[in-house]
Amino acid sequence: MALARALLAAVSSVARHSESKISIAQRGFASSTIVNGVPVEVHNDSGSKRVVVTKSLPGDRWLQYLVNADCRVEVCKHPDIILSNATIKQLLGTKCDGVIGQLTEDWGAELFEALRQAGGKAYSNYAVGYNNVKVEEATKRGIPVGNTPGVLTETTAELAAALTLAAARRVVEADVFMRAGHYKGWLPTLFVGQLLQNKTVGIIGAGRIGAAYARMMVEGHKMNLVYYDPYPNKQLEEYIRLYGELLRHRGEPPVAVRRVETMEEVLQEADVVSLHCNLDASTRHLINSKRLAMMKKDAVLVNAARGPCIDEAALVAHLKANPDFRCGLDVFEDEPAMKPGLADCPNAVIVPHIASASMWTRSGMATLAAANVAGVLSGYPVWNKVDILPFVEKPMSSVPQAAPSIVNAKELGLKLVADA
Repeated sequence: MALARALLAAVSSVARHSESKISIAQRGFASSTIVNGVPVEVHNDSGSKRVVVTKSLPGDRWLQYLVNADCRVEVCKHPDIILSNATIKQLLGTKCDGVIGQLTEDWGAELFEALRQAGGKAYSNYAVGYNNVKVEEATKRGIPVGNTPGVLTETTAELAAALTLAAARRVVEADVFMRAGHYKGWLPTLFVGQLLQNKTVGIIGAGRIGAAYARMMVEGHKMNLVYYDPYPNKQLEEYIRLYGELLRHRGEPPVAVRRVETMEEVLQEADVVSLHCNLDASTRHLINSKRLAMMKKDAVLVNAARGPCIDEAALVAHLKANPDFRCGLDVFEDEPAMKPGLADCPNAVIVPHIASASMWTRSGMATLAAANVAGVLSGYPVWNKVDILPFVEKPMSSVPQAAPSIVNAKELGLKLVADA
């Protein structure tokens, strides 16, 4: 019996690892070539459907989805970090069934028309947001547009929390000081920052990422929460209420949560303000010179949402005029460029759009983008449910036969899993 159990365990172990070995082998058999004048890395050369991936993606699972759907996968190896429309159209050529594109690319009428003329039937953005995509132009041409929700929440919230702490405690300033060889000994006034414990954190936008960030700051630093959102987040409010009861039961001061009617109340009250809103006409330059002036002189402003939500030139002026005011930025108004003067502000912590940059999240995004394209090309219905983890974590042999997230499924009349 013991021998039988050992054999079963060995077989199970082989089964668990077989998919990853297959995917590694698939990468091992990749070839490099030139297609339509553009350098590419080709996987599954004999696949009957041609899928273009405009940038190399992390992980291997995403490639398995496309290979299993009988796709020839061409990963662009062009040296330009941001591809021009001309390069993308050149890459698409006269036959292309699907594309995985990037948020740095301008997917509007020009590119969707080129994809349609090449016989394209699917596009997925490698991002949860799709401000770079004119969805209506894709819909006009009958092209489903995918995105990658559900795997960025905790990762993005963690980065916002990291920016908060780095800014409040002047971590980057101190790091630069050390590396420059300026540290000659401990001083009582050296890089004195702000204590966050028992202060007030404010969030603008209490969706999944905003709520996750709020919980991190409330639980980690016992901060009170004030938030602005057009819609109350009752689940978040109840969570913090129960946490406050736990603290009271342990003899500690409880935390509190309050939803306010205007964002100005958040700005005036909070010691830390973190943006977690979408970008649209109403949120462009949401934070401007007038609203910056409402904030506390030693407040911390964090943005891991969308760059244009802040009037960056106004922020630079405010940082220079108020040296105790600090900010942490992951996104920028004219990305990848920064407004003049921002890089010279020691009270700004700036990182290059890395909020989603954990391996689990970035590879999960790749998986969802590939599953969107593979699902559409295979004629599967659309999942469009909140829980997309089955696509990311289940064995490939038992993943749902569906496209995880198609943003224009309703407009195109695509069948949903519930209707299938």
